[in-house]
Amino acid sequence: MSHSTFPPMRPGYSISLLQAVPAGLALAALAALTIWTGQTQSAPQAGLLLTGAALGITLYHSSFGFTAAFRVLLADGRSAGLRAQMVMLGLACILFFPALSAGTLFGQPVGGFVAPVGISVVLGAFLFGIGMQLGGGCGSGTLFTVGGGNVRMVITLIFFIAGSVIGLEHLAFFERLPGIPPFSLVEHWGWMPALLLNLAVFALIYATGAQVEKHRHGQLEPLQPSGRTLRLSAILLRGPWPLIAGAIVLALLNFLTLYLAGRPWGITSAFALWGAKIFAAAGVNMSQWQSWADAGQQAALNGSLLADTTSVMDFGLMLGALAASSFAGKFRPGWRIPPAQILSAVAGGLLMGYGARLSYGCNIGAFFSGIASASLHGWLWIFCAMAGNWIGVWMRPVFGMSVERSRRPAQA
Repeated sequence: MSHSTFPPMRPGYSISLLQAVPAGLALAALAALTIWTGQTQSAPQAGLLLTGAALGITLYHSSFGFTAAFRVLLADGRSAGLRAQMVMLGLACILFFPALSAGTLFGQPVGGFVAPVGISVVLGAFLFGIGMQLGGGCGSGTLFTVGGGNVRMVITLIFFIAGSVIGLEHLAFFERLPGIPPFSLVEHWGWMPALLLNLAVFALIYATGAQVEKHRHGQLEPLQPSGRTLRLSAILLRGPWPLIAGAIVLALLNFLTLYLAGRPWGITSAFALWGAKIFAAAGVNMSQWQSWADAGQQAALNGSLLADTTSVMDFGLMLGALAASSFAGKFRPGWRIPPAQILSAVAGGLLMGYGARLSYGCNIGAFFSGIASASLHGWLWIFCAMAGNWIGVWMRPVFGMSVERSRRPAQA
């Protein structure tokens, strides 16, 4: 859906019984899980669950996806999604860099996602990029669309989890290959020079994307639509939100995550844990797997998922998206999925899970939070992931999946 136009909204607000049921279930589950997490874990952990819910609501209502944004940029020259990402990254870096340099945020010790730079990131990000387009969503996109009732994305998520388990097992091999140790721009250059450099790169990418779109289509798709006056309460409940609002809120919520968790927002590390627990429940001895042999991994495997920060936030994200889709009147699961798209969901999920583990994260943990952490690997990740996206966009029609393209304006 284009962010420059919005459907008309009836005065007042009402919700049908069909939508009220999932909305009520989502809110009840979120409340119960928040209370239980606070009692069995900690208040900050419960706060992270609610932060995840807020992220799910924001992603759903602003339709803030990475997969579609990259696809329309590559295939159609549309840059609104890319430009919104640059705004989000710029604000995140402004907030993160001073805190990471100090090592504390309001008295809370904090650290970023800074990972090695090597073949593992190159291959993993490239595979993840292909998987994004075949699976139909990225790390965050898979979760919020599953929460929103997309049945096809449930298939993607299942194989995303399976690929994560396999990828984590193979990670040690790739880490032994030549590469560069974790490199933080803030640590090596200081937070102000690092920030100025990043902001300059964001501005250049923003301007380049805008120029490409103007050349292709004659005008820019705005990040903030005009001519829409609605009650704030109606917008918050039903959406849709402007892309620029989604960008700003996501950056602020990631900063809140940094404070509550002591590290940025991540998505996919939880998937390997979920998969390992499923395998263990099925009778597989996970202690014989290299990736689950040490005491720390065994403790996570035997412990509660509510003790895992990423899992808690992922649960909240899906429940928040479910509530958002229901209040928007859009929770309508579709069960008819063409066989070719089932196959693409399987392939996409496996590629994303495997790639995310090799590259130390997905579009959130490696790209968004990696760059906000001043990690060099975040920039390598997006470069390689875009190459994978290009391949994935080319492959989509093979599986009966559309690629958005619009007509060029007539030349005078």
